[in-house]
Amino acid sequence: MRQRIRFLTYNVHSCFGTDRKLDPARIAAVIAECRPDVIALQEVDVGRARTGGIDQAHMIATHLSMDAQFHPALHLEDEKYGDAVLTALPMRLIRAAPLPSSGEPRGALWVEIDAAGVKLQVIVTHLGLRGAERLRQATALLGPGWLGAMEQGKTRLILAGDLNATGRSASYRLLARQLKDVQLLTGNKPRPTFPSRLPLLRIDHVLIGDCIEVVSCQVHSSALARSASDHLPLLTELDVLA
Repeated sequence: MRQRIRFLTYNVHSCFGTDRKLDPARIAAVIAECRPDVIALQEVDVGRARTGGIDQAHMIATHLSMDAQFHPALHLEDEKYGDAVLTALPMRLIRAAPLPSSGEPRGALWVEIDAAGVKLQVIVTHLGLRGAERLRQATALLGPGWLGAMEQGKTRLILAGDLNATGRSASYRLLARQLKDVQLLTGNKPRPTFPSRLPLLRIDHVLIGDCIEVVSCQVHSSALARSASDHLPLLTELDVLA
């Protein structure tokens, strides 16, 4: 048995577009164009003065008739900024925790999603800007609190997010030793995701474990997507094997 899902990862830049307009509804509209079942978001603001104090994760989820799990990598009094997973499928939180950081605080969020009886583990993260910092964070993700806690060969895992890492970086290569990059499994040339107006860098990734097959993958580059954030969303269709 296999369960097909559409999975999207998207750095939403606090819902500020390339036109400098703040518009969470526009982000939701871009996501709706892709019709995903599960969404991994990065750079989400919750209760921050700069974005009007709203809960962006909840607002986007509401637009899409989904539920949201949010983890603040940065937490200053009532202001939060971090990662989220959105879906209409049954979802439960497994772990949300910081990653070793020397600059801006970084973290990861792990949820379990029930896709018609098939349990899917989803980890979303946003790694740091410095190479040495990213390598420490990738090492932590492979350690006992995260991937190391999963039963190898039997866990249906997706690790997704803005890794701030191209295919040549040490942190990417470390993760790619254990997981498979969906953009490399379709037979098509991998496409960059940043910056959205003229994409040059492939730094947004979806990496998968065993028991998952890639059906298709694309960088979504509609006119709306090119203006809604400084990153383009990466959409992949996956078969999760029971």
